[in-house]
Amino acid sequence: MTGGNTRLEDARARDDSDVLGDVAPDQVRVRFPPSPTGNLHVGNVRSALFNWVFARHYGGTFVLRVEDTDAGRNLDESYQVLYDSLTWLGLTWDEGPLVGGPYGPYVQTERGDIYRDVVGKLLAARLAYRCFCSREEIEAREAARPTGSPSGYDGFCRNLSEQRVAELEAMSVPSVVRMRVPDADIDFDDLVRGPVRFAATHVPDYVIVRSNGEPLYTLVNPLDDSLMKITHVLRGEDLLPSTPRQIVLYDALKQIGVGSGRTPAFGHLPTVLGEGNRRLSKRDKGSGLAEYQQKGYLPEALLNYLALLGWAIAEDRDVFAIGEMVEAFDIRRVNANPARFDPKKCEAINAAHIRMLPLAQLTDQLVPFLAAAGLISEPPLPEERDRLAAATPLVQERINTLSEAAGMLAFLFLADDKITIAADAGLSPDSAPTLTAAYQALAAVSDFDHASVEAALRTALVDDLGLEATARLRAGPGGDHRQPYLTATVRVDRVARPRVRACADRCSAGTAGRAGPRRVG
Repeated sequence: MTGGNTRLEDARARDDSDVLGDVAPDQVRVRFPPSPTGNLHVGNVRSALFNWVFARHYGGTFVLRVEDTDAGRNLDESYQVLYDSLTWLGLTWDEGPLVGGPYGPYVQTERGDIYRDVVGKLLAARLAYRCFCSREEIEAREAARPTGSPSGYDGFCRNLSEQRVAELEAMSVPSVVRMRVPDADIDFDDLVRGPVRFAATHVPDYVIVRSNGEPLYTLVNPLDDSLMKITHVLRGEDLLPSTPRQIVLYDALKQIGVGSGRTPAFGHLPTVLGEGNRRLSKRDKGSGLAEYQQKGYLPEALLNYLALLGWAIAEDRDVFAIGEMVEAFDIRRVNANPARFDPKKCEAINAAHIRMLPLAQLTDQLVPFLAAAGLISEPPLPEERDRLAAATPLVQERINTLSEAAGMLAFLFLADDKITIAADAGLSPDSAPTLTAAYQALAAVSDFDHASVEAALRTALVDDLGLEATARLRAGPGGDHRQPYLTATVRVDRVARPRVRACADRCSAGTAGRAGPRRVG
C-alpha cells in the first residue's frame, strides 16, 4: 500500500488509544457484510467506503463477508454484481470471496456447520435455551401485562428444567433458540457517538435460531466477527439498537472459548436521508449504484461525495482524491448528525473530477458511452479514436457525467442523413444565408486551428453580414444547447464543413425546425 509506512508512523505518533485500544495499527480488521439482494445501495457503499478507508489508514485488513442466510431475499446474480460493483469502485478487499483468507469461508451459507456447532456449545453452557412459546402465546402474555411494563419476550421458557425440555421435544413442539441476556445494563463507547447505554429491561432474551433451524443475523453476524477477529465495526446508525444483543453474544462466546475473545469497537455512522427527511432506501430513485454507473459517474467522484455524508477533509474543501481521504481519515471526526443525499451536489462533485482527468484518460472513459450510443466501435477504429481524442477537450469543461458526451459529440460521428435537427434548434429558412456564409468561409480555411476558424467566421458573419459579435454558431444542430461552439468544434476535423452545408440546405428547404432563428452566445 502506497505510503503505508508513513501512515503507520503517524498513527503511532498520535494518541489513538481511544480508537485502537490495545490493537496495533496494522492489526486493525474491519468488515463489510452486504446481503446479495440486488443492486448495491449508496448508503451501503458509504459504509463500505468508511470501513475500507479506516483499514487503509492504519495499514489493516478489509474483509468482505456475504451475509446470505436470509435465503428468501437472495438473488443468485447479485453475488457477482456485488463483487463487480466493489471492484468498479476500487474498494478491493484483502479477505473474502474470490480472494480467500485464513478465516473462510466468507459466504455465510457455506458456514452452517460452524453455526450449529457453536449453538450446541451455547446451549450446553446454558448461555442460550430453547423456547417453545408460540407467537400467539407471547402476544397474549404481553397484552395482559400492566401498562408501562417493558415490552418484548418475558422469559417464560428461560428456566425450564432439562426434563421439561426433553418432554416438549419428544412431543415435537416447535422451538427457537434464545440467548440468555444478563440482568445488567449494557454500555459501550461509540467511536462516533460517545458513551451509549441500554437498560437491561430494554434488552429481552432474543432469538438466534428459528424453529426450522435457520440461524438469524443476531447469531451469525457477531459470531463471524469474533471468528474472523474483527476489531472495529463501522456501520449505519439504523443498526445501533442491535448492538447490545451482539455485545451479549460476544461475552458468551468468550465464556465458551470461541473466537477472538474480544468485543469489537463500534462506530455508528450517520443516517443518510433522502427526500422528505426520510432515511434513504433501496426503493428511492437515485439510491442504486447501478444508476450512477449507467449515467457515467466516476467511481472516485462518487466515493468523494459519499465521504462528505458525515466527514470532511477540511471545512473549505469538498473535492479530494480517495488517497487523500486515506491519509487524513479520523473516525472521531465523523459527524453523528443525519446527512442528506443531494443529487445536485453529487453531480457537481463528479463534474469537478471530470475536469481534473488527463485528456487521454477521459477519452478512454468516454469510449463505452459513445459505443453504447452506436456512434463508434468498441474498441474504436483508429480514425474514431483520433476524432474522439480531438473532441475530448471540447466537452471536458461542459459535461457533468460521461454519458452526456454522446449527445454533444454525436454530430461528429453520424452520417449526414442520420443527423436530426431538433424542432427547438432555432433554425428556419431565414437561417440559410448565415449558414451558407459560414460554409463558404470554412471552405476557404486550410489551417483548422481556432484562430483561423474564428477569424474566417468573424469576417463572414460579423463584418459581411452584420451579425452581433457575440453570436456564435453551433456545428451540432441537435437541440443540445451545450454542444461545443463551431469555432471550437471545427478543430476536430473537416467533418464540420459538410454539416454546416447540410444545415444550410435544410434551412433553404424549410425542413430545419420551427421559424425564428436563435443565436446562442
